[in-house]
Order: sequence, then structure tokens, then C-alpha cells
Amino acid sequence: MAASDRAPRALLLAAGVGTRLRPLTHVRAKAAVPVNGEPLVRRAIRWLASHAIGDIVINLHHLPASVTAIVGEGRDLGVRVRYSWEHPVLGSAGGPRHALPLLAEDGASSFLIVNADTLTDVDIPSLLAAHEASHALVTMALVPNPRPEKYGGVTVSQGRVTGFTKPGTRGDSEGDFPLKAGATEAVGTYHFVGVQAVRPEAFAALADGVALDSVGWLYPRLMADSPDAVRAFVCDAAFADIGTPRDCLDTSLALAAREGSRLVSASASVAGSALVVRTALWDDVVVGAGASLRDCIVGDGARIPAGAAFERCAIVAADGRRPAGDERIEGGLLLRAWQDRS
Repeated sequence: MAASDRAPRALLLAAGVGTRLRPLTHVRAKAAVPVNGEPLVRRAIRWLASHAIGDIVINLHHLPASVTAIVGEGRDLGVRVRYSWEHPVLGSAGGPRHALPLLAEDGASSFLIVNADTLTDVDIPSLLAAHEASHALVTMALVPNPRPEKYGGVTVSQGRVTGFTKPGTRGDSEGDFPLKAGATEAVGTYHFVGVQAVRPEAFAALADGVALDSVGWLYPRLMADSPDAVRAFVCDAAFADIGTPRDCLDTSLALAAREGSRLVSASASVAGSALVVRTALWDDVVVGAGASLRDCIVGDGARIPAGAAFERCAIVAADGRRPAGDERIEGGLLLRAWQDRS
């Protein structure tokens, strides 16, 4: 079978530290965080496998064992999984460059890059067809930006990606990363949902082992060289946000309503007199007698003391960690609270 006839490989980006999701990412990599009981990375792999993507590379840096322990070689998910190790973390452009020997072997003409924390239903066959038809180096799956004040934007004109905007800004003709004078005519601002089809040539000229960003550095340079280098696949795909603990809980609750609740791990222990409401309990959590948890996420191995009461918090065992500015230590636990949505 010719390389062009094979289903493309996919790179799942899972190396990031997940700062916005802390303190949960003190105990698991972001890709290993369970959403309604199933880790994000396994959800992403199952979705790829449903589109016959069976050869997957995962890049790793932060808490890699939390990913490898739940994915392994991918056999139970019907795929082959290999790993690209990063020390230090190499970013959204440096990571794909480091993984190229696995992704572009056998002369593969294109591969997918998928954020391992992506929950979406992008039509992969249509994305790939658009990518092949345009001969672009990169084709990004985009949806109309639902919250420009929260999400960075992608400006598009005549199917071309023309620039990128930061959250809270309106896209103009040049975006936040200006291109050559007169090279753009942006007519719409969109949200990137974390799925893209790319050609190896987009990354091949980069030095291996150098940390580089795609949207913030590489793609503007590709677009400056050729206005057709980065194309838009505008679609109506659904996507779910798990960027912060509050987002993660909201998405978990929404999935629980559709799938049946798996918010409480089978290995968690909850005293009969405890109250647990709209709360996710990860592995080996113990909730003491009379404790109350409302709208919380409790990370692996945390012990909620008898009689303790927490609301709208992400909670992990302190284990000697120092709290950041918006965290606190209480009863041997590291907590980060959030406010009600406006």
C-alpha cells in the first residue's frame, strides 16, 4: 500500500504543564485529567480511532507516567501508541518537529496534530480532504469564536488564515502578528478547536530540540512566505473547554448528564454521613464523616477531613507544595477556589 493511501498518523500534544488547571495538574498531566471519569487522552484516542486513525504519537514532558499508565501501547483502544519524549518541553511547533521521525516515516505526506485536551467532533475526513485539495502546509479546524473575550482568535479571508488575535481583542486586517503589508484582508474571526492537518515540510526546517510556538512564531512566518501556507477549515464542530478547574467540572457535569455519571472513581471512599454534590472525586480519594463537598474536583489520594466543608474548589493533597497566589493550604490540602459564573 502506498504511503498516500494510508490513514494519516496523529500527534497528540500532551507535554504541557497545564498551569491554568492547577492545582489538579500537580498530580496528573492535563491530558490525564478525567472528565466524567475518563481521562482526556483516552477520549481523544477513541475519537481518532473512530475515524480509522490507528497510528498515534503522544508527546510527553510533565508527569509523563500519568499518561503512559492509562494509555500504554494503546492496544485496548485498538490503536498503536508511541511516545515522543521532551526534555525540556518544546512547545506547539518544537514538539511536532521533535516527533517528525515517527510521524513522517515511510514518506507520509501529512499528519494530524490534535491537542490532547481537545473534546470535539471535527469531521476528520472532510478536514483531510480540504487539506489535500488546497496543498496548504497547515489546515486548522476553526469554529466561529463563541467568546472573543476569553479565547484568542484566528482571522480568515477567502479560506486563508491571515492572523491571530489575543483574547479580548478584535481581529483587524493584520491581527496581533502582522504579516507583510497588504497581505491580508481579514473578514472573520474564529476559534481554533485544537485539530489541524499539517505537512512535514511545515516543521522540517526547524532545529530539533528548540522550544518554539506554532501560532505565536512559526505560522506567521509561513504565512509571510506564502499567503496560502495556512488554510482555514471552518466548520460547526462542537468543542468543550477544560482549561480551568471550573471549566473542567462544568464539562464533566454536562457529559455526566448525557453519559451517566462517572464523577466518583470506583476507588474513592465516601463516608455515609458525608455530602457530595456536583463533585468529581478522582482515584483513592477519602471523604470523612460529615464532610461536605459542593461543586468541587478532588484530585488523586486527597483526604477530606471529617466535618470539613468546601465549595467551588479544586483540591489536591498538599504534600509539601507551596500555594500560588490564588491557592491556600488547609487541613493538609492545597485548594484553589473559583467564583460563580456571572
